Amino acid sequence: MTSLIRLVVSNYNEVIKNVRDPMVDTWPLMESPGPVLCIVSAYLIFVLKAGPKMMEKRPAFQLNNVMIGYNAFQVLFSIWLTTLILDVDIKYLFFAHGYDNHLSPDINVQVAMSRGAWWYFFAKVIELLDTVFFVLRKKQNQITFLHVFHHTITAVFSWCYLKFLPGEQGVVIGFLNSIVHVIMYSYYLIAALGPKYKKYLWWKKYMTWIQLTQFALMLVYLVLTLIMDCRTPKALTYFFVVMIIIFIYLFSDFYRQAYKKKLT
Repeated sequence: MTSLIRLVVSNYNEVIKNVRDPMVDTWPLMESPGPVLCIVSAYLIFVLKAGPKMMEKRPAFQLNNVMIGYNAFQVLFSIWLTTLILDVDIKYLFFAHGYDNHLSPDINVQVAMSRGAWWYFFAKVIELLDTVFFVLRKKQNQITFLHVFHHTITAVFSWCYLKFLPGEQGVVIGFLNSIVHVIMYSYYLIAALGPKYKKYLWWKKYMTWIQLTQFALMLVYLVLTLIMDCRTPKALTYFFVVMIIIFIYLFSDFYRQAYKKKLT
């Protein structure tokens, strides 16, 4: 049993050594899990306990200008994130993986994927402000389990993905998610401009459909990589599949409760 464990650990370390970019450890927040865990812990404490308690007897903050600037930044930043896929040859998204010596991407492609993954992780950290603003504006009805779970999981696991096993699947998932965020933050930006722009927000309920479509496309892509036996890390694929199925369930349940019940 001991020899088996040693073999598994040895193989795992060999895979990690070949697919990871060691330079990642020198990047902000990446040396150890301490900083990101502190950020997420502070986020959860504030949005679930300290923040609502602090705002209990205070009037809601009017953050109109802040929200306009924040949402405009998120739209532009998300657009820029989608362009990072141009740095990766599409063949690496299906047919290659870093631990395969014959089909491994060259060092420039691997570094490009790692850098893109860091910026995606950075985006997930910044997006925690969504909930902070809800608290400060006393929009407690929008701080749902789905909202907090989604933000927490994406921040933690985007860090884990980059730190431990950056696979090519993440490029496609990050690209699709960034497209959705361009649409989503555009909606929030229009909403922040004031009541006179409310007539342009008729497509609110379709936001959830857009998110569900995103998850469906991700799931199809991941299943295809398994069916085609692509040289991508299967453990990462299975993990992504499980998380996407969970998100599909949670977002579908949210849509059912938010919209279908209103029609009955």
